[in-house]
Amino acid sequence: MFVIITGMSGSGKSTAINALEDIGFFCIDNIPPQLIPKFAQICAQVEDERIKKAAFVTDIRGGEMFLSLNSIITELKDSGVSVKVIFLNSSDEVIKRRYKETRRLHPLFNEGRDMDKAVSDERDILAPIAEIADHTIDTGLLSTAGLKAAVLDIFLERISDSMLIKCISFGFKFGIPLDADLVFDVRFLPNPFYIHELKEKTGLDAEVRNFVMSGEVSQEMEGKLTELLAFLIPRYVAEGKSQLVIAFGCTGGKHRSVTFAERLCNHLKGGDYKVTAFHRDITKK
Repeated sequence: MFVIITGMSGSGKSTAINALEDIGFFCIDNIPPQLIPKFAQICAQVEDERIKKAAFVTDIRGGEMFLSLNSIITELKDSGVSVKVIFLNSSDEVIKRRYKETRRLHPLFNEGRDMDKAVSDERDILAPIAEIADHTIDTGLLSTAGLKAAVLDIFLERISDSMLIKCISFGFKFGIPLDADLVFDVRFLPNPFYIHELKEKTGLDAEVRNFVMSGEVSQEMEGKLTELLAFLIPRYVAEGKSQLVIAFGCTGGKHRSVTFAERLCNHLKGGDYKVTAFHRDITKK
């Protein structure tokens, strides 16, 4: 599948393509339309699945080359390529305000036009493309997160699929993970390190997990965590977050933290989230 993102300058095309990159699209920004069929030929010759879904931003920055976009779209479809066109739009007032706020120059401003003329001319040039677009999104009243959600809603059955959750375990003596969004300290729970037959095992072993979860405090902690995450995660998704790293720390990163990372990972998978577990310090001494 090829997705072509185009539309008015300042309407949020970079945000849109970043949203597609987060869900696995191979993305290229500011590509001349004439190169898209060439890319399709390359895709047909290689086995790399990572480039079977590609998204391109092409717009007025391409100058005269951009004017061939309609014919390029027809060429792609005639050759059997699945193509979707997303057109981003905003009112003239919103476009001009955004350029004023960012202090950037409109692509047509340097051709002897004032801002009003540049925006008007661009809208006229884009009119034929707007007519053939599969999806049109008015970004004038959308936040960055709102635009991302609008784009993902086209390609995902569930908006929650746009975020990857990583449950990681670590040992405090090796330092807190720098990429952690939420950090939970589980050092107050029963420590298998002091049980001879459990010392050399890890939270990946059932005996260790059973020991850690045997007390009422551990079970209450797990219940409160699942309740908290049930509240937080949908709000992170709505905010447009693409990755959430939940870190569980104990002293050495082998027993209690691994237990909780594994159990919370499995719990969240039951809620149809994309979740992975990673145990950073499990082999360290």
